[in-house]
Amino acid sequence: MELLRVEDGIEKYYTVNPGSAFADGLHEYLVSVAGSRVLTWAEATRRPFQLAVACAVHPTMRRLDAPLLVMPHGAGYNRLVSESTGDATSPAGLSRRELTHRGKVVPAAIGVSHPDQLVRLTDTCPEAVPRAEVLGDWCAQRIRDSEARRDHYRARFGVTDGRRLVVLHSTWSEHSLLGRHPRLPLDLVTALPADEYAVAAVFHPNVWARHTPAALLERLRAPMDAGLMVVPPHEGWRAAIVACDAVIGDHGSTTFYSAAHDRPTLLATTGLAELDPASPAAAFAGAAPRLDPSGDLYGQLLRAEREYDPGVLRPVVDSQLADVDKSGERTRRRLYAFLEGRGVSLPRQPPGPSPVPEPSPERGVPPMAYVVEGAVLSDGSVEVRRRPMVPGRVRYGGEGGPYGEGDGFHGEGFYAVAAECAHHTWSQSADVIARTAPVADPSPADWCLREAPRRLGATVLAARIDDFTAVVHLRDTLFEAHTERPWGGLRPTLDPLLLGAAVNLWLTGGRSGAELVRGLVIRVGRGSVRVAFGRAATSVALDGV
Repeated sequence: MELLRVEDGIEKYYTVNPGSAFADGLHEYLVSVAGSRVLTWAEATRRPFQLAVACAVHPTMRRLDAPLLVMPHGAGYNRLVSESTGDATSPAGLSRRELTHRGKVVPAAIGVSHPDQLVRLTDTCPEAVPRAEVLGDWCAQRIRDSEARRDHYRARFGVTDGRRLVVLHSTWSEHSLLGRHPRLPLDLVTALPADEYAVAAVFHPNVWARHTPAALLERLRAPMDAGLMVVPPHEGWRAAIVACDAVIGDHGSTTFYSAAHDRPTLLATTGLAELDPASPAAAFAGAAPRLDPSGDLYGQLLRAEREYDPGVLRPVVDSQLADVDKSGERTRRRLYAFLEGRGVSLPRQPPGPSPVPEPSPERGVPPMAYVVEGAVLSDGSVEVRRRPMVPGRVRYGGEGGPYGEGDGFHGEGFYAVAAECAHHTWSQSADVIARTAPVADPSPADWCLREAPRRLGATVLAARIDDFTAVVHLRDTLFEAHTERPWGGLRPTLDPLLLGAAVNLWLTGGRSGAELVRGLVIRVGRGSVRVAFGRAATSVALDGV
C-alpha cells in the first residue's frame, strides 16, 4: 500500500471481509497502524471506491463497489486448499471457483510474480488470463533492498561477536514444521551452543490466530526461557531473513524467500501433500536439503555451513520470482492505472529502496543455567561451549561430546548456574555460581565472601559489577575482572556465568588462579574476548569477611 502515495491525493482505507477462520485480532491490528482509516465491512460495502486491493479472492468481495486487484499473499501460488478452490488440483489463487462467479471473472486484475504462473492459470482458469499481469514481488524486492541494514538487524537479534543466527520458519497446517515437529524449537535451542548460535522463530500469522498470541507464547515458554526469540506475526520476519546465517523451515513462503536470498536452508518437512505438484514450491520441497529433526542438529548445521550451495536452488527460485528489482515499479504502474480517470498521474520516478523495519522479537527470561564443556587450548586461551539447561533435559556430555560432530571436547562437563536460578538442585550440583544482576547491596565482593561458605560445592563464584566488570572468588582469593577493548572496536560485555565457566575450565586444565593476573582469552565459537584480572589484597578479603 505504500506504493500508493498520499501526496498524489490518494486516500487509503482498510477493512476485513468476513469468511476467514484466521481473522481474530486482524481488525485490532489494522486499527493500531491505520487508526480511523479502518472501516467495518458494512461501511466498506456501502460506499464506492476507485480500487480495492486484496491478497486473496473471497466471494464476499463481490459486494465491494470497486474494481478488484488481487495479488499473491506469499511467494507465488502454491497451496492446494480444496475448501476454497473446490477441487484438489488447482492452487489457491488460480482456481476457477475463486476467480469467477456465474461465468464472469471477478478480479479486474490479477498480479502474478512470474510468467510461468500465467501458463498455470491457462490450465486452471483460461478465461482469467487476459486479466493477469506479471508484477513481480515487491516483498522480495524490499528484502533485497534491506541487505545494507543487515548488521543493524543482527544487533537487534543480539547476534554479535561471531554468533550465528538460525531462524526457524513454520507455515500453518498439520504439514508444517510446527505441526510435524512441535518440539523442534526446544530441541534446537538446547542442542546448539548458546555463545555460538542465537535462534529465532517465525510462525505464520494463522498459527498465532488459531492459538491466540498468549496461548502460543505460553506453549513456547520453555524454549524461550532457553534463549528462543519469537518474531511477532505483524513485522520482523523479513528482517530475520536478512539477518540470519541459516534457516530451518518447511514449504512456507518465508522459507522460500530465505532460500531466494541465498541463506543456507534445511527443510524439516516438505509439505508436498498440500502443494500443487506443478508449483515451484513443490520443486523447492523436492530439491532443498533436509534436516533430520531427531538427529544431530548441531552437526547438521555445521555441515550446511560448509557444504550448502545456493546455486542448487537458484533455478527453482528463479521459476517463482521474475525481475524482482522491477517489482515496485510494475506494481505501482498497475495500481495507478485504475486511478487515471480520477486525475491521478503515475509518479515520474519509480519507487526508491524501501528497507523493512527493524525487528522486535519476543524474548523469555535469559537462561539461568548451562551445561559447560571446553578446554584450555595450546595457546593458553580457554574455549567454552555452553548449552542452556531445561528441566527434564539436563545431560552431560560423554565421550566425543553429546551433541555430535564438531564438539571436539571430551569429558562430562559441569554446571554453571545463576544465583537467581530457582532450580535449587542445579545450584547444589554446580561448579560455578554467578550473581548475574548488578546489585549494590551486598556488594559483589561481599556477596562472594558471604556465599563462599554456603556453597562449598562450587569451585568458582562470580558476581557482576556492571556490563564489563565482575568479581571472581576462588577459595580464599578475590579477583576483579574486566574486558579489554580491542583496538578500533567496542568494549565487549562480560557475562559473569561465562567468566566463571572459563575460569573453572582454566583450573581443571591444570592452571592456577595466580596465573590469571596475566590475563585470559575466552573463545566462544568464532568470537573471543580478552579479560584482565586484578587480585585483591589479603587485607581487603579479610575485612570483607
